[in-house]
Amino acid sequence: MLFLTGKRGSPTALSNEKLKRLRPILGRGESGAGRGKGHKRLAQQATAQSRAAQTSPVADLARFFPEATPVRIPVQLTRSSGTNQNQPGPSFQESTVIEFGTPREVLFSCTTPLEFGDLLRVRNSDDSLDTEASVVAVQYHPKATIVAARFVNPVPNWIVKS
Repeated sequence: MLFLTGKRGSPTALSNEKLKRLRPILGRGESGAGRGKGHKRLAQQATAQSRAAQTSPVADLARFFPEATPVRIPVQLTRSSGTNQNQPGPSFQESTVIEFGTPREVLFSCTTPLEFGDLLRVRNSDDSLDTEASVVAVQYHPKATIVAARFVNPVPNWIVKS
């Protein structure tokens, strides 16, 4: 039994009968080592990367936000003064990229450990996005914190879907 790849990448099995009929057509390659005269080498074993997109941790979190749209918006994060009503955390400033967005939330990865309820100021370089957001979801990974933050006040037309 021989397996070939079809037009759309699906495997196609060839029985020995079909293979015998196709051998004159397929057998135009170089001779196979140690196979004797008349046998041709049909294929070589190899590996290839999958065409399926590798998901990022932020994309994994975005599955919980049905309206999430992939975006790439560089922003500056700072902790707001009214952070987590019980404990004002230390202030920080970090540059990151919003990877997914909804009309009400932003999803991104950062290196600062954040907690549920932390208030953040999210600002892009031209100040067309400059607002506060509250952390509504956090996933901790070894080298990153994956965050979803909801805008405190409505931000009209910050993300437009076509």
